[in-house]
Amino acid sequence: MKIGFIGLGNMGAPMAKNLATAGHEVIGFDTAAITVEGATIAATAIAAARGADVVITMLPNGAILRAVAADVIPAMSAGSVLLDCSTVDVDSARAVAEQAAERDVMALDAPVSGGIGGAAAGTLTFMVGGSDAAFDIASPLFDVMGQKAVHCGPSGNGQAAKICNNMILGITMIGTCEAFALADKLGLDRQAMFDVVSTSSGYSWTMNAYCPAPGVGPTSPADNDYQPGFAADLMLKDLRLSQQAASSADADTPLGKAATELYRTFVEDEDGTGRDFSAMLPRFEKRGAAE
Repeated sequence: MKIGFIGLGNMGAPMAKNLATAGHEVIGFDTAAITVEGATIAATAIAAARGADVVITMLPNGAILRAVAADVIPAMSAGSVLLDCSTVDVDSARAVAEQAAERDVMALDAPVSGGIGGAAAGTLTFMVGGSDAAFDIASPLFDVMGQKAVHCGPSGNGQAAKICNNMILGITMIGTCEAFALADKLGLDRQAMFDVVSTSSGYSWTMNAYCPAPGVGPTSPADNDYQPGFAADLMLKDLRLSQQAASSADADTPLGKAATELYRTFVEDEDGTGRDFSAMLPRFEKRGAAE
């Protein structure tokens, strides 16, 4: 396919490279001066999108997505697909899909899970909202860039799946870190704590696959001084999106709200910026019940 790829940052560049390596014609654009092996770099987003079968975007937020979509959709061919892999608010995803439909362009919202490592290795998971027809066209590209693509329903549902998943992740990580900090103060060895919880009813991904305690369980960012695998800043972004969606949908999410405020404090008022989201554990270690 001929693919326009807009947004060649830490995630977009390796995704574009994998597509080019697989034999697709990739024309990329980024506001920064970036080159991607195997891809041609266009002077503008419009130039990257013109004549493409699929235009892929990987952008920082919904406002930028809306602005880019307003520029490139008029340049896209009828029957082509705008495939947005950014993590943005549900309302923006649905607004862009409506704008695309007015020009006979199909739209998919397909946020990803797997991080920079997954983007480079081609092992991302895509959560996809949009029509069956658009999903079928994009499926060969999902196969190149990732290991799994789940069609979650109509436009916006990919973003809904991503933020609901990450709200669970944020809440669960806080609970896991709180429990380790409590275990420490009760005199319970961390390895014993892991051995019990990881094989009983407290089992979770944050405990078993991404344990926040250094030296316990599989290797995780905790074993690398909490250098980010998934940054606390990004968790805060996703939690804020969950609360924006909750407000829009009139949903009661008290734990999501509490997790958002805890990560806001950690990132904006403490030392969480640039650290992994599991660095909540040393935060709780230093605190007492009255704080």
